[in-house]
Amino acid sequence: MVRRVAVIGAGAGGLASVKSCLEEGLEPTCFESSEDIGGVWRYTDSRDSRRVSVYRSVITNTSKEMSCFSDFPFPQDFPSYLPHGLVLEYFRMYARHFDLLRHVRLQTRVLSVRRRPDFSASGQWEVVTEAGGVHKSHVFDAVMVCTGHYQEPYLPLASFPGIDSRFQGQCLHSREYRDVQEFRGKRVLVVGIGNTGGDLSVELSRVAAKVFLSTRSHTWVLSRVSEHGFPRDMVGTTRFNHLLEWLLPSALTRRIKFRKFNSWFNHTNYGLASSKSSKFKMIINDELPFCLLSGTVVLKPNVKEFTESSAVFEDGTTEENIDVVLFATGYNFSFPFLEESVGSAIDDNRSLYKCIFPPQLEKPTLAIIGLIQLTGSIMVGAEMQARWVTGVFAGWNKLPPPSRMMAEVLKSKPPVKRNPSERENLKMSFIGYMDKIAACAGVKPSVVRLLLTDPQLALAIFFGPCSPYQYRLVGRGSWSGARAAILSQWQRTLKPLRTRVLGDSSGSSGSWCWMCLLALPAALTAGFLFSK
Repeated sequence: MVRRVAVIGAGAGGLASVKSCLEEGLEPTCFESSEDIGGVWRYTDSRDSRRVSVYRSVITNTSKEMSCFSDFPFPQDFPSYLPHGLVLEYFRMYARHFDLLRHVRLQTRVLSVRRRPDFSASGQWEVVTEAGGVHKSHVFDAVMVCTGHYQEPYLPLASFPGIDSRFQGQCLHSREYRDVQEFRGKRVLVVGIGNTGGDLSVELSRVAAKVFLSTRSHTWVLSRVSEHGFPRDMVGTTRFNHLLEWLLPSALTRRIKFRKFNSWFNHTNYGLASSKSSKFKMIINDELPFCLLSGTVVLKPNVKEFTESSAVFEDGTTEENIDVVLFATGYNFSFPFLEESVGSAIDDNRSLYKCIFPPQLEKPTLAIIGLIQLTGSIMVGAEMQARWVTGVFAGWNKLPPPSRMMAEVLKSKPPVKRNPSERENLKMSFIGYMDKIAACAGVKPSVVRLLLTDPQLALAIFFGPCSPYQYRLVGRGSWSGARAAILSQWQRTLKPLRTRVLGDSSGSSGSWCWMCLLALPAALTAGFLFSK
């Protein structure tokens, strides 16, 4: 019987895990190595090598309605896309509202997590912590690891001959980046075109003498703003679109997507991506196309080698007088506190049952929260994981036997470890993964049932954004405010823009409601498809 639960990390996943434990009547203790909650979203000027944080100018890539905890909307006056300070403020509000802080032990580092000698019978863990130089041993019935996947900088120097032996300029990882001031007037080469590489290239272009952005990937660049000015994820992440992707042939779906992406600008003309490529990534960046068009950022292929002051690229071109090489090459995850036999078996999230449970354990009392790559908010996914996991701990949700879990894992487990850029290609569908875990937890909404009992809500959850509130409509942990939150999400999106109200209100979300009514026959058909 699980009662006492150790939660490691007080970021978004850790806070959601503490709350989920409390909802199930469990007794959580959250250990946070730093002096405050917030995880990577707590920005500091410090470059402490033991802690990763966002850079000063970061803005969320997912909108507030698609990124919130499922029973706690962001304040309506918060903008749709948020700087780190408002994200951290929201975490504090959440922790205060649900009285989570009394369960958090700050400045307490977890040194080891090991199975007890009687683990096969008890499922218990021995957790050793250190606070103020004092080591302490605890016994817990279960452990939730919420340290995420932004842990160890991935710096593939061996792939770039000369960077260590010949190059005389500065070389650093994006983890060390805080703001632009130290790069003023310099020629900077950014290696890697993920979200971070794109953001830093744009920001550096405002002060650097020149910025070069090197990539080996086909990359589609998307804006946060969709047609008619609404957040892209609210318009695109819908159950209707998800159903279409499932119904249509993948080649046709890919062609439709590429045409949509190219409607903003032709990616082939910019050297970013070709519609003929089968492997590609997508990043969010509203300014990169203009920087490329204005020449403040120059796109380059992969680096072949470095000399004392220049970079030689695979196409034979050379850029001289490079002052700084900034690697935006992502992170590796690690669990140094886990006993070797457990931690070494986790290659990536596909080594885990449903990306959460190590399948080889005799008792399912260890859960890895937030080690996922989704097409939507990881924070929302981590909360859903925490709800299911604590239901398993409390005995409400059941897992298959270890042999079946292991068999499912082996079907999808990669043959070799993958670097962060390759893991980007392993992103899972936000709705697909959320629905899968929600079904396990018994909280997935039924479109068919809602069409019969509450057609207005059914249309909203099928054609509207698949926002987190949908997963609080039914089942354990249901929230009485979920329906109202869903039906008012467009108003909360527009509220911070109403700083200058015009007489014409045609830009409101009213037309969206009419679209839903006209699409009722399609919703009925889709609902029955989902029910099969």
